[in-house]
Amino acid sequence: MPLNMNKNAHLVKTIAEQLGFDQCGIAKAVRLDDDARRLEKWLNKGFHGEMAYMENHFELRVDPSKLVPGAKSVITLLYNYFPKQKQEEGSPNIAKYAFGKDYHEVIREKLHSFLFLLRESLGEIQGRGFVDSAPVLERAWAERSGLGWIGKNGNLINTKKGSFFFIATLISDIELEADTPLKQDYCGTCNRCVEACPTNAILPEKALDASKCISYFTIEMKSMELKDELKNKTADWIFGCDICQDVCPWNRFSKPTKEKNFDAIEEVLSFSFDDWKSLNKESFKIIFKDSAIKRTKWEGMMRNISYHSKSLIKEDES
Repeated sequence: MPLNMNKNAHLVKTIAEQLGFDQCGIAKAVRLDDDARRLEKWLNKGFHGEMAYMENHFELRVDPSKLVPGAKSVITLLYNYFPKQKQEEGSPNIAKYAFGKDYHEVIREKLHSFLFLLRESLGEIQGRGFVDSAPVLERAWAERSGLGWIGKNGNLINTKKGSFFFIATLISDIELEADTPLKQDYCGTCNRCVEACPTNAILPEKALDASKCISYFTIEMKSMELKDELKNKTADWIFGCDICQDVCPWNRFSKPTKEKNFDAIEEVLSFSFDDWKSLNKESFKIIFKDSAIKRTKWEGMMRNISYHSKSLIKEDES
């Protein structure tokens, strides 16, 4: 291994740490042949539901050189979002990643700084950073770079951090010493996430039927009607879902984030079902203008609330 590859890899990780990233791993930029086969099988079974975009740009997803010509290294960065605060008892549930400011904006700014500092130290390298912004298999690259393993629920799990973190990816043409993947996953015989999922979205062989996932039909699904067999199974969730993460034993290691931008919006913590039902479109836009919650739009949130049994019972009684 050339000395400069080792030295530069150390520099990359030092800069990542300075910017507040919790962990950084490096993998060699190669075509993800095994992941390509798994993705094709997953798509053919229709597990992506209405997410037609998952069918697009297949080669870009599995071949980093299609995104960055001459790519030699894929750098993966983890950023903790586990919140300090908890929602008030009785409030409809919102996924923890959406408590504060939209992570796309926060992480994207850090990626820009990351690439800028790398260029200052290493010269005019070419690279592109991504955080849910391009067809990149982030979890596959994170696993290859030794940052964890893909759990039964489809999330990347880290032995020191659990799974409550964002994954960012930087594909670059600089050659770096690659990290070693874990030799095994550590889910073992644990089946808690599978058993806890109220819609049976977690399938054998680490397959996720996204069309049954609460996160999918409260965020990604554009249809305004939910299948009858899934109604009243949203378990109080109106934006995303953390059930499979909350029950995961590895998340006992989760510690509150130090990122101020992820401090919870007051309404996320305190809004009751009645508060949400009385929220008009204009107020929604103002309150959640900097939040990931805006993705589902006001109409989507009203639809999500209507899924919930408490909301339906209240309407029936009125």
